[in-house]
Amino acid sequence: MTTAPSAISTPWWREAIIYQVYPRSYLDTDGDGVGDLPGITNKLDYIASLGVDIVWLSPFFKSPMKDFGYDISDYCDVDPLFGTLDDFDKLIEKAHGLKLKIMIDQVMSHTSDAHPWFVESRASRDNPKADWYVWADPRPDGNPPNNWLSVFGGSAWQWDTRRRQYYLHNFLTSQPDLNFHNPDVQQAELDALRFWLARGVDGVRMDACNFHFHDRQLRSNPPATRADNMMATDVNPYGMQSHRYDKTQPENLAFLQKIRKLLDEYGAISIGEVGADDSLAVMADYTSGGDKLHMAYSFNLLTPDFSAAHIRSQVEEFEARVRGGWVSWSVGNHDSVRVMTRWGGEDPPRALAKLVLAMQLSLKGTPCLYQGDELALTEADVPYELLQDPYGIAFWPEFKGRDGCRTPMPWASDAPNAGFTTGTPWLPVVAPHVEAAVSAQEENEDSPLNFARRFIAWRRSQPQLVRGDIAFFDAPEAVLALRRDLEGEPALLAAFNLSNEAVDFDWPEAGHADDVQGHGLPSTRARSRIQLPPYGAWYGTVKAG
Repeated sequence: MTTAPSAISTPWWREAIIYQVYPRSYLDTDGDGVGDLPGITNKLDYIASLGVDIVWLSPFFKSPMKDFGYDISDYCDVDPLFGTLDDFDKLIEKAHGLKLKIMIDQVMSHTSDAHPWFVESRASRDNPKADWYVWADPRPDGNPPNNWLSVFGGSAWQWDTRRRQYYLHNFLTSQPDLNFHNPDVQQAELDALRFWLARGVDGVRMDACNFHFHDRQLRSNPPATRADNMMATDVNPYGMQSHRYDKTQPENLAFLQKIRKLLDEYGAISIGEVGADDSLAVMADYTSGGDKLHMAYSFNLLTPDFSAAHIRSQVEEFEARVRGGWVSWSVGNHDSVRVMTRWGGEDPPRALAKLVLAMQLSLKGTPCLYQGDELALTEADVPYELLQDPYGIAFWPEFKGRDGCRTPMPWASDAPNAGFTTGTPWLPVVAPHVEAAVSAQEENEDSPLNFARRFIAWRRSQPQLVRGDIAFFDAPEAVLALRRDLEGEPALLAAFNLSNEAVDFDWPEAGHADDVQGHGLPSTRARSRIQLPPYGAWYGTVKAG
């Protein structure tokens, strides 16, 4: 166990890079086909070799696994599928020895219906935990109390015959929502978080962090007025509502302040997942003032829109609203189609992976990388009969769910299941991923993996990219042109060609710049004339004054 250090004195996390590990799919050490904590510990040297700083672990707590760990039945124990508390302690010890921070994924807004809290709550209307979840009487005609919808489809209300009431579930029916208007619920979640902080955890990623509170009056949501909902697909009616009352309530700010106070006791950090109609505004609210989240990320760069205009608008709008807060820009995670396929189509070139990484790591904020993106993995094609994700099963075939981005990490191209498991993997290891395995890429100096290592190391030598302010310039649509400024350092210019065609354009700012070498991306320049090959990039510096 570790003792609580003093609160953070410097914002080291603003200079860090996060690497997300999806435990089920990282490395299986016991042959059951599912990744585990010892597997992650085994690969911490690999993670450290990337040059990242923080390892975000998706849930490994006790769970019926109906939503693969995001339905927790015990906040303070490891599911036997993943190992034991002793395995977790060993993981922490090795990570800290490698100077890696460990961030756990806390799912506070809801639990599993198998959690003892819910089992007690649903037993009657007058037990000690009767008010720990969101219960409501039916309308006179027997319908649910309002029109709120589940992210996973259909009504967000489920009838329970024990209490003869509906309970709220913003996700699966097996994921009942906690009632955060009850202070005992808030304290229980804080106590669970303290349990892990005391074991040496360095930070917390807060799942669905704007879903904690609901409107006390249970008012129905109005129809959506714009199609900007990042939490739904175009086949899901969830996006047809403006989510004014079922989430993102003002009471959440005070709860986030309680979490921040607890984290500060241990010198730990937080990042919040924000899925909202106006997510940039919520991110700004949740990270402003230095007393709530340290940083937040949204789904705004997890969409199919790979255009300079979109990326620029998202960053500029956040900067305009941020008021001293901080952002983490993510282009891939366990809920989104792999970025190589989402932005590059069925057969994307490896050059795209290098370009996307460089672009992401050149934006102002703390980058969050998803396992396998350093290998340029594409979305796996998982046939219907092998689907595991209830979201995909419900909306197939128009939406195949999240299994395609969750398939196992390929470690060795010459081993069964690419070295992930000696058993039958919980999701298939597809042929294109075997070819892109770590073992094959480590032998190729020009591979996406080795480029990622070089670029991350180079970024550390450029303080403007780590700490500088950001501004954008007009350029042809395919080009994202920006400037990073840091007092005492030359301004750093960067231009990224987001297309598969060469681009040639005049950039007056570049006429005063010196080329910067070392990043490994192709480009040429003649004074202010920038010439970028497909998925090429250019960096230059301009001396102050």
